[in-house]
Amino acid sequence: MPDYGLPLQFGAFITPTNSPPQAAVARAQLVEQLGYDLVTFQDHPYQPTFHDTWTLMTWVAASTERIHIAPNVLNLPLRPPAVVARAAASLDLLSDGRFDLGLGAGGFWDAIESMGGRRLTPGQGVDALSEAIDIIRGIWNAGERGGLRMPGEYYSVAGAKRGPAPAHDIPIWIGALKPRMLRLTGEKADGWLPSLAYLAPGEFAAGNRAIDDAATTVGRDPREIRRLVNIGGSFGRPGGFLNGPPSQWIDELLPYVIEDGVGTFILASDDSSTLQQFAEDVMPGLREAVDSARAASGVTAIVPRRTSAIALRRDGIDYDNIPTSLATTAVEPGDLGFHRVKSTYMRGGSPGLVLRPTTTAQVVDALAFARLQPVPLAIRSAGHGISGRSTNDGGIVIDLGAMNAIEVIDQISRRVRLEPGARWMDVAAALEPHGWALSSGDYGGVGVGGLATAGGIGWLAREHGLTIDHLRAATIVLADGSVVRASEEENPDLFWAIRGAGANFGIVVSFEFEVDEVGTVGWAQLAFDANDTAGFLERWGATVESAPRDVTSFVILAPPRGGQLIATVMAMVDSADPDTIIQRLQPFAEIAPLLDQSVQLATYAQVMANAQGGDHNGQGDPMMRSGLLDHITPEFAESAARFITRGETFFFQIRSVGGAVSDVASDATAYGHRSANFSVAAVGSHPQSFEAGWASLYEHYSGLYLSFETDQHPDRLQDAFPPQTLERLRALKARFDPDNVFRDNFNIRESEAH
Repeated sequence: MPDYGLPLQFGAFITPTNSPPQAAVARAQLVEQLGYDLVTFQDHPYQPTFHDTWTLMTWVAASTERIHIAPNVLNLPLRPPAVVARAAASLDLLSDGRFDLGLGAGGFWDAIESMGGRRLTPGQGVDALSEAIDIIRGIWNAGERGGLRMPGEYYSVAGAKRGPAPAHDIPIWIGALKPRMLRLTGEKADGWLPSLAYLAPGEFAAGNRAIDDAATTVGRDPREIRRLVNIGGSFGRPGGFLNGPPSQWIDELLPYVIEDGVGTFILASDDSSTLQQFAEDVMPGLREAVDSARAASGVTAIVPRRTSAIALRRDGIDYDNIPTSLATTAVEPGDLGFHRVKSTYMRGGSPGLVLRPTTTAQVVDALAFARLQPVPLAIRSAGHGISGRSTNDGGIVIDLGAMNAIEVIDQISRRVRLEPGARWMDVAAALEPHGWALSSGDYGGVGVGGLATAGGIGWLAREHGLTIDHLRAATIVLADGSVVRASEEENPDLFWAIRGAGANFGIVVSFEFEVDEVGTVGWAQLAFDANDTAGFLERWGATVESAPRDVTSFVILAPPRGGQLIATVMAMVDSADPDTIIQRLQPFAEIAPLLDQSVQLATYAQVMANAQGGDHNGQGDPMMRSGLLDHITPEFAESAARFITRGETFFFQIRSVGGAVSDVASDATAYGHRSANFSVAAVGSHPQSFEAGWASLYEHYSGLYLSFETDQHPDRLQDAFPPQTLERLRALKARFDPDNVFRDNFNIRESEAH
């Protein structure tokens, strides 16, 4: 059989002896130190002199750092497959993607039956293993909605919850010898794991043929199936197969790679000196011999992608030419981890490819590749993406989440450098020890990149301004792939544009901010009876406008429930003095009947530590509309009250702006509507009633905030930017992005806006 071209790996097969208890663990640690790729353990739960293999593998995973761990092979008849799936995924997550799964159909039936297992015939064992593989993979498929239902003859699940998804695509290897097991390996497995001692001459090649034929029959590429083999021997004088000096081992193992396609050799030994000599004398020599043989034959080492995954690729993307620098971290629709990256916080997505650069050079590579693909392009920082621009359907996403560095670059001037994938809660936590803070929205899970190019309306806005008002410099990858620095002194036009319309001009890979001195603050959450909704809004607005600048307040309302409409008011007071805090909050407490309250001293970082962990799994395509408002007039309050009480929106928020935000000239940045004292946002799920209700408010607005807007009608650009600002932006767009590469957002290019 030909060389399948798989990268060569080496493992050890260690007896899970429990006497002394730490012996097997110590051997596993030695194997890792010696440079092996894999450590494996047999699984015989009925053997009292052995550790429980699963417990042992968990302990080994916690006691090692790099090496992969696998059962060789797991005794499936004594381990329900749904439980195996969860245990495997958990161990893989805890070990940072270092668990691989070898499975066996049984075989030792007397011992299995003595432990309460069901005795099966060999044929039944194969059928049961086939059902188990489907269940295990179904549990791992956390991105599939709904419970897993598989009524089998041997194993059944009836609505089992899916997940957790493993940290990596756990391969399933089968210990197989007989024809039906070999066929099952070709049909469903990721690897074949026999012991060479149990195979007669020629049986390995025959097994390969059976596996390849079965794989081809079901439309699989045989190269997807790694060939692993357990081997044993001794070093010393020549005396038979794998009994002799290291050079003999190399000569005898080489044909198994070149002629039979073995990709992994697993040495069965508990002898430290044997393990060491194999690592030092056989592994490097065999690798060198394989490399030489492959160079002579023109075989290139590859890691083939599953045929089932290739079938899910989207049109218009040249998957075969993904840049080498990004290939190992790129995520396609057929990858196990796709569900983790396809959607954003509020919005479902189904991109055709997610590229995840970690350096500026990789961002350049990603952009160069994306430019050549006739599909949508989205740029994502941390995936909050309320406006929907950080995912797509069938396009490319450049996900900057791994570029998340936070660095203090000048203690005296309070200058910090942030990468776009950092989350604001992490930024706040990093700044807190210095007594600093940077106003940055109201949710800690938002990424730096999107907010810091759109505006940044946060808890300190009235006192310290928008996030963009603290930006002093940025490093940007432009549409043509060039990397430039923008500041008041360098590329000042570009620096002006990215503060409010940044998504149109490039990918910011680094921000430099001058942050503020902020210590302990007053943090209040107040609940009001807001049945007099219009009156409540009007009084809250007037209270905000008359408050000192050290107070910033937001309010959230939703349709009434049980005949009562409750408003939640949040306020931050930049003071550590309890008397000052109470003095600032007292006018708010008097605007309506107060139902509940929480007032505490906190740090800014504590307030921002409000994000939930886990992956973004937004669903659907929710509508969100935005408006900037100079004052909450009686007319606006009445219209908003009708909009809310009729249930045309299920989330209505007003954030206070004004104060320091208005101190900046309207033409100083691309964010131009500086006179507004309030930013309004609403979310709806029923398009007709939601849009009709929002239309009744439209006449009151003086602009909008793009980060909270989902309507892509060209008129929204007129709302977002004053006429002179928009004209200047379009001229700069033609200069910095003449080919309109960054088009899949609020595209300011004139030809597409009219």
